[in-house]
Amino acid sequence: MKKFLLSVLLVNFILVSCSKDEDFLEDPETNSEPPVAEQSDVRFLPSEANSYMVDPSATPETVALFYNLKALSYNNYIVGQQDALSSFYQNNSGMSDMKKLTGSDPGLLGSDFMFITDDENNEQPNNWFYQQEQLIKSKTIEAYDKGMVNIFCWHLREPFEGEVFYTSEMTATQKQNAFKSILPGGENHEYYKQKLQKVASFAKSLTGSDGNAIPIIFRPFHEFDMDFFWWGAAYSTPEEFKELWRFTVEYLRDDLSVTNMLYTFSPDNSYTTKTAYLERYPGDAYVDVVGMDNYGDVAAQNGSLIARANQKLKVVSDLAEERNKIAAFTETGYFVSASGTELASDFYSNNLYKVLTDQDINLGFMMFWQNYSDSYTVPVPGAKGADDFMLFTKKEKTILLNDMPDVYDLPQDNT
Repeated sequence: MKKFLLSVLLVNFILVSCSKDEDFLEDPETNSEPPVAEQSDVRFLPSEANSYMVDPSATPETVALFYNLKALSYNNYIVGQQDALSSFYQNNSGMSDMKKLTGSDPGLLGSDFMFITDDENNEQPNNWFYQQEQLIKSKTIEAYDKGMVNIFCWHLREPFEGEVFYTSEMTATQKQNAFKSILPGGENHEYYKQKLQKVASFAKSLTGSDGNAIPIIFRPFHEFDMDFFWWGAAYSTPEEFKELWRFTVEYLRDDLSVTNMLYTFSPDNSYTTKTAYLERYPGDAYVDVVGMDNYGDVAAQNGSLIARANQKLKVVSDLAEERNKIAAFTETGYFVSASGTELASDFYSNNLYKVLTDQDINLGFMMFWQNYSDSYTVPVPGAKGADDFMLFTKKEKTILLNDMPDVYDLPQDNT
């Protein structure tokens, strides 16, 4: 099973090394000055930001990131992509695919703890998983040094055999017991703690060229409202899910002294109301970012589900405002392949932009999923949708790295 899985992962997730890009290309149609959010938009002062965070003792750069993402959300959203610096359409490595097209890297880099915490990662130089860990680390540092934001998901393998994370590849017994087994007191709870220790060790090892700890946004148990992952809602009660979330945060923060993390709650798109969204919410003391993953509602190229997708993001945006959190569209995209995938001529500049902005939504960031060798969510020059994606990047609220302020510098309180 694992040998088959690795063959798939090698195609879809393998990370390759590349050198740093040249200086950013100038585009006369982009903003010449980075956006600045008025502090009056935010309901708390910069000096008060840490009191609204999961970790009030977080590093200064992590506090700055929290405040600046919140402040930016009132006028802009940062555009990111999973594995943007290491996964490329048609394996055309080098600069990010987004930079190939627009002249700018994305403002946010998505990564995964999957290989880092794999059972077969023995931390030896000749070990394939450890080599992937080192490549992920180098890309995280590179992104931070460029001024990008780093966010990590975690495709954690089930704890019985440590091979898969999709329930379609698990036995009935594994599906029904995997999540419960890692709860405090469960048979695999110590195993789960060991995985968190690895996450903590990696996070604490991240240092930028400025000598500071690199902040990362961590979104465990993503898309938990669905049933295709073993941490999905079908396999635990809401109270069990909340218990494990709180344990995860407390163990990383209090026992393992991780001080450079923001924590993100990101279901898929099954909800339509605040009540449904909050069914498994562990509490404001355990969440910094509220988000949503949504592929299904953006897939219809006639735009028929755009209003529905926008309404779900409106729920997220409203909750973030009420609770002094950051709102985000944590995963989305429409996969285009050379085999003739239909793509609306205005998918990015109209359909997706409406999802992100209608009803005065305020988002700190949105993230496209990664480009693969045979398909893409972000087009490259000459690919279908390239011109429309350029129009999307020039929209009023859209910002890439070239247009970002320093998100790691906490502004002074306005008096």
